This record gives sequence, structure tokens and C-alpha cells, in this order.
Amino acid sequence: MNRIFGASASRKPQPTLQDAITSTDNRVGSIEVKIKKLDGELARYKEQMSKLRNGPGKNAIQQRALRTLKQRKMYESQLAQLNQQVFNMESTALVTENMRNTMTTLDAMQRANKELRKQYGKVDIDKIEQMHYDMEDMVEQANEIQESLSRSYAVPDELDEEDLEAELDALALEAEEEGTSYLADLNKVPDFVDEPPVEVEEVRTFRLC
Repeated sequence: MNRIFGASASRKPQPTLQDAITSTDNRVGSIEVKIKKLDGELARYKEQMSKLRNGPGKNAIQQRALRTLKQRKMYESQLAQLNQQVFNMESTALVTENMRNTMTTLDAMQRANKELRKQYGKVDIDKIEQMHYDMEDMVEQANEIQESLSRSYAVPDELDEEDLEAELDALALEAEEEGTSYLADLNKVPDFVDEPPVEVEEVRTFRLC
């Protein structure tokens, strides 16, 4: 038929596990509604029987109650089976999801391991060690150059501390003598002055009251 009308047969997508769980949950809900309806009928039959005396009328209601109770038991059995099916499918879905996550993690770890091997394969440990040795040698040479440049040519390598102290005392004595000579020159009268200076008495001004 499909070839005659020029239409290609299309396959329906296969239901997933989650689809099956959803469908079963809907059936569980439908059966629970029916059980509640039967519970209401049983309560009504019980109330009717409590008001009747033993006889044909009470027996008829009792037979209806028994049939309703059998239906309720049947639905309860189906409900228990469906709930067990839902539990099994949810457990399977959980295991499947965990396996999927585990496979994803393993795949990521494998790709990371390959990348690490690729990167570390380019690193030569011997070259790194040799680079450290070369750096140590260059630092040592730089220190030697700094010591050589900071060497003093005017100061001998070995000096006598006593000689240094004697020279320091002589410098201090010369400084004292120069200071005394400078003060004496300040009090000396210049050569171009013929007479000594005359002391001028302090003039005091008195204010008349």
C-alpha cells in the first residue's frame, strides 16, 4: 500500500524506559481512583446492612458487597504489581544513568591521560636538570664578578688597628688646635688700627614722671 501511494513506511520510535515508567504511573493512578470508588460503595453497603434485619434484602446487599470487595482485592493486586514494576524500572534507570555517568567520566579521564602523555612526552628531564646547573654556575660567576668590581685599590688588605687609632687621635688633636687658633684670631686687633678702641658707656634715658 505504501508503495502504491508513494509513501515510505516510517517506523515509530521505540519507547524509552522513562516512557514506560510514565505509562505505568498513569495506570497506577487510574487503579487508585477505582479502589477509592469501591471503598465508597463498600462503606455504603455496610451502612445499609447495619440498618436491615436478617433476611433476603440484607442478603442481597451482602452479595453486592462481596462482589465489590472481590473487585477491590483484584485492583489492589494489580496495583501492587504495577508499583513493583515501577520500582524495578526506576532502579534500572538509576543504574543505567550511573553507568552512563561512569562511562563519561572514564572517557574524559582517558582523553586527559592521552593529553598529559602528549605534553609530558615533550619535556626532557635531563635538559631541565642541566638548565639548573647552568643557572647555578651563572649565579656563582656573577657573584665573583661583583666581588672583583667592589675591590678597593687604595686600602691595603691588612691594616694595624693600633696605627689606625693613633692616626685618628692625631686628627682629633689637629682639629682642636685649629679651633683655638680661629678663636684667637677673632680677638686680635687688626694691623691698620693705631689706637685701641674706646669703651662707650651705656647711656641711660630717664623718663620724667
